[in-house]
Amino acid sequence: MDRLQFVIPVRINPEAGQPVTEIYSVDDAMTFLHEWPVGRQGPVYQTAMNACLAAMIEQVPTEDARKAFTSFARVSKILTKDDAHALVLDGDGEIRPAH
Repeated sequence: MDRLQFVIPVRINPEAGQPVTEIYSVDDAMTFLHEWPVGRQGPVYQTAMNACLAAMIEQVPTEDARKAFTSFARVSKILTKDDAHALVLDGDGEIRPAH
């Protein structure tokens, strides 16, 4: 698996009525963030951008970038309802339901 690939993709729906988009990696997140409207780029956007850049240069783990992007998506109201903590990565590196 690529170092910058997310273990659990982030599912977003940037436009109502459009298909869900899955963000699989730091590169996907960066592409999405670069296309985000300038007028909507606030502090949570900047945190996500900084985390993704830091992951690219190996300053933070990829999971930190995923969490920052997920927070950005939640605050921006584009995180799909089925992705809001539906799965978590346990201490053994296994994916399991969050329940």
